[in-house]
Amino acid sequence: MAGTKDGGSSKPVAQRLLATATRLFAERGYDRTSVQEIVEAAGVTKGALYHYFGSKDDLLHEVYGRVLRLQQERLDHFACADAPVQQRLRDAAADVVVTTIDNLDDTKIFFRSMHHLAPEKDKQVRAERRRYHERFRALVEEGQRAGVFSSATPADLVVDYHFGSVHHLGTWYREDGPLTPQQVADHLADLLLRALRP
Repeated sequence: MAGTKDGGSSKPVAQRLLATATRLFAERGYDRTSVQEIVEAAGVTKGALYHYFGSKDDLLHEVYGRVLRLQQERLDHFACADAPVQQRLRDAAADVVVTTIDNLDDTKIFFRSMHHLAPEKDKQVRAERRRYHERFRALVEEGQRAGVFSSATPADLVVDYHFGSVHHLGTWYREDGPLTPQQVADHLADLLLRALRP
């Protein structure tokens, strides 16, 4: 990769920039990390950064965007599976916990720094998150209509209850703690299904 001061690394420049930015944002905070520090640590030029990402703001957006795209793809897979709605919801509820823990730095950075996004990017992220939550809510509503889930609690509140737990993982989950990501996911998914029992 000539012209990128790439130091012989085989990792594509965009990936390397994103990985470097994620690490620096996690260590120092988004607002205390300069574009110059990112390009120096990644071993590329500013021109390379602006070629792949229009701004530091775009890097922050992509840090969270890649996690959200992964989660949306997986939710769509679970929602369309040929299984009872209880199983599809449980699988989706557990998966969002595991994928959040697997990408905890990214999600922590984003929730800590999303107020720095430009209005247009902020609007775009909120729309993407809303699409995810609506697809998840549709599973709850499907089960409520079929009578396999209680309708006592509105589906919106059920979704907020589960995602409130997911969004707080960054404040307490530790890799060296007593529970694996899958165990945490199973507990939270089972709590959700117990809350929906008719």
